[in-house]
Amino acid sequence: MPSLVSIDWLAVMTSLLLAAADGSQPASALTPINGPPPFVVGPELVDVPVEEIERAFAGRIVPEAMRMYLAIAQGGSMGPGQGWFGPAQSRFSWAWLAERHGVAADEGIDAKSFQGDAVWFQRLDRNRDGLIAAEDLDWSERHPWVQHAYLVNRLFRRMDPNGDGQLSREEWLKFFDEASGGEDIVTSEQIRDAWLAGISSSYYPGDAPTKGQLLAGLFSGEVGSLQEGPSLNDPAPDFVLKTHDGRQAICLSEQIGRKPVVLVFGNFTCGPFRSMYPGVEDVSRRFKEDAVFLGVYVREAHPTDGWKMESNARVGVTVTQPKNYAERVDVAQQCHRLLKPSIPLLIDDIHDSTGNAYSGMPARLYVIDSAGRVAYKSGRGPFGFKTGEMEQALVMTLLSQRPTKPIDK
Repeated sequence: MPSLVSIDWLAVMTSLLLAAADGSQPASALTPINGPPPFVVGPELVDVPVEEIERAFAGRIVPEAMRMYLAIAQGGSMGPGQGWFGPAQSRFSWAWLAERHGVAADEGIDAKSFQGDAVWFQRLDRNRDGLIAAEDLDWSERHPWVQHAYLVNRLFRRMDPNGDGQLSREEWLKFFDEASGGEDIVTSEQIRDAWLAGISSSYYPGDAPTKGQLLAGLFSGEVGSLQEGPSLNDPAPDFVLKTHDGRQAICLSEQIGRKPVVLVFGNFTCGPFRSMYPGVEDVSRRFKEDAVFLGVYVREAHPTDGWKMESNARVGVTVTQPKNYAERVDVAQQCHRLLKPSIPLLIDDIHDSTGNAYSGMPARLYVIDSAGRVAYKSGRGPFGFKTGEMEQALVMTLLSQRPTKPIDK
């Protein structure tokens, strides 16, 4: 990947305008750009005082890559909402769904009045109370359900001995025996101690990066693409990629038509991707007749020669960053053997052409409608990789393709 990146200012403007629309960015900050950008993101930035960069971008739209650089340079902890980590873009919302069903914003939709299939209703009714309401479609970082889901995933990963995102009965009982000290009962304090052993920050033991590692990962594209990818309603960039076994080449444009397409970006060394990937499999099983699902394998997030994570080493995931396509294929095949995806796993070229076109590193989700345009773009992984949010966007994409039924008053 080149060390410098040019800025697609139209894409940036669209992204920031969408952010302003949902209140996450003040409209007053959206001053049009006059002239070329004052800086581009690359290793040369480390010699520029942060204050000088901030002054140069005063009154300008700050592109995602620059926001991420500034967050790292100022000691940010790579948490939700920091740098380039932000909300998804979706064509659909509670307001859209409520209007389609003729209900007020503070009302709900029950199963009888829902205009889609029963399984669709179940997936939109996130809290399983028999009523779809605004709360069920709120995936913002501030929502308690989302925060609890993060915690559950982090604790689950402490119990997952091989990092495949699944627990067998044997693995579950082994954790029970270890937490209980071999007794027939286990207390909440014992489970607490087993889950939280060694954790002193937001990272697992041995995973916290140095600022140097974060900057190197930013410039190399390991912590995420410096590009921003297509915005909502943009045409989906086309690609032709081979499957992990080399037996087939799949062209995206040939898949677009009657069914929506779900794109799943990820890599072997991204622990959150591995732990959350089984959720993608659940969605693909439920909607295999309604949508096309494609996995795209991208650049490693935590190779042993980059931001190495001890949590990976503990589950046997130790690979260097592939230097050529054959090496990437080898690592992708290791990932395939572990996760056993039922959907095609396509391998990006070593220049990260597709990963950059979609800003897919280290993990991301898209829903492409039957016209080939972006209906849903998740936030950047790992925080934005929310399979439930993607599934709801897919459901509403399918619902939008059906004629509206008369609403009984």
